Amino acid sequence: MALTIGKLAQTAEVGRETVRFYERVGLIDDPPRTQAGYRIYPTGAVARLRFIKRAKELGFSLEEIRSLLTLRVSPATNCDDVQRLGQERIKDIEGRIRDLARMKTALAKLLESCSQREPTEECPLLEALASEENHEAQH
Repeated sequence: MALTIGKLAQTAEVGRETVRFYERVGLIDDPPRTQAGYRIYPTGAVARLRFIKRAKELGFSLEEIRSLLTLRVSPATNCDDVQRLGQERIKDIEGRIRDLARMKTALAKLLESCSQREPTEECPLLEALASEENHEAQH
């Protein structure tokens, strides 16, 4: 059974523009078109879109997803290749968590020093942001 772009998007729970985008970047194949110009997708496109969506939810980049899709169908690969990509993703996530924790701590310290009754020109948070702005302009 072939699917229109609307039915494919609905079934895979993505937007039509997402389908078109994945076509443009080569994550899904360009489908054949009817004489009227409508895209007609094979039913296998649903599983591929769901795979891409799940990989995005786990933080994989489009290039990493492209690699995963290739590994998935290549008889020359094994789980070691997939595990390597997964471990790289975990390291990246752990780095982001550390960065977010530092950001949270810095913001909490700035907010602690704020007095609600002070005028905004004396707000430590705004001053810190302005000093960073000045710092960036100097470098």
